[in-house]
Amino acid sequence: MNIHPPENKQVSPYFTFYLVSTMQIGVGVLGFQRYIAKSAGHDAWMTVIFSGILIHLLVWMIYKMLKRSDGDIIAVHNDVLGKWIGGLLSSIFMIYSAFLALTVLRTYIEVIQVWMFPHINTWGISFILSLLVYYLVSGGFRMITAVAFFSVLIGTPLVFLKFFAIKDAHIYNILPLFDHSLIDNFVSTKAMTLNYLGFEMLFFYYPFIKNPETSHKWSQWGVLFTIVIYTITAVVSFSYYSQGQLKHTIWATLTIWKIVEFPFVERFEYIGISMWLFIVLPNICIAIWCVTRGGKRLFSVKQKHSLIIIAILVFIGTLLFKDRQQIDQLNNWVSKVGYYFIYFYIPLLFLLQLLIYKVRQRKNE
Repeated sequence: MNIHPPENKQVSPYFTFYLVSTMQIGVGVLGFQRYIAKSAGHDAWMTVIFSGILIHLLVWMIYKMLKRSDGDIIAVHNDVLGKWIGGLLSSIFMIYSAFLALTVLRTYIEVIQVWMFPHINTWGISFILSLLVYYLVSGGFRMITAVAFFSVLIGTPLVFLKFFAIKDAHIYNILPLFDHSLIDNFVSTKAMTLNYLGFEMLFFYYPFIKNPETSHKWSQWGVLFTIVIYTITAVVSFSYYSQGQLKHTIWATLTIWKIVEFPFVERFEYIGISMWLFIVLPNICIAIWCVTRGGKRLFSVKQKHSLIIIAILVFIGTLLFKDRQQIDQLNNWVSKVGYYFIYFYIPLLFLLQLLIYKVRQRKNE
């Protein structure tokens, strides 16, 4: 199978800026503050920056691996670990991608149920969103990229709404600096993982980028954009809320939206949540597309056929998680798996590939 699709199915390198950043800015930004502040308190905003620096390094590793194998994650696995072991690990990565899509979809549905329509059935809104995702993914990778592009354009202005909270913020809420131990900051960094997940989907769509090596800088810019968004959100939130308030505020960003006032709208959080659909849609679409792409590469199953199955499974999955505790467990589980994948498996695979290529190079000399 030809790993690299024809040029009319590829996208320009600069689109990786949008593909990377849109996967990282999803439902997590609506309430991540409470989780990272549990251990590091008012110092947690610094762990946002530290985590982002690590992501920059991991993106560099991904590009190095993909360039050596001249393909996707399946090519890397087959090249380093062989067809069977590599295929098994690629299948696990596909399952992880499916759960990432499920987590985003179910969490967004919860936001709608808590903040807008408390009595709406999960299956109804999940069915509508699943159909929308199916339509977008069936349009191919270029359509998904277009959705990611508009996602960033629509979502960026919402960042400036945080400045409504600055007039009531108290900067001393984030003082004194460096008031927590390295262990506390490490735990906070781990809690931040779920919010930065998604960049690893590069492993699948790398061949769909024209001259993919040149897209590296755009991917790094995308990560930097994400870091800036999360850092601004964290600093404003920690300045606005006291630590006691933050412990009992599940959706800190949404609560800040409640103080936004315009002459023509009274409850802006309703508009914000509705607009956030355009932010989470590419999250779900890219993750599901990666699963179908992996199915085509590994099992020669047409993507339009596997897409139907995956969309149905994700829809059913949303019905299995019914309350806040179960959804929180889903988020924690995906966060833990993602944590070990990006911080342990990617560096391990990078070193293993580097070692194997060094050995092969010496044998050919």
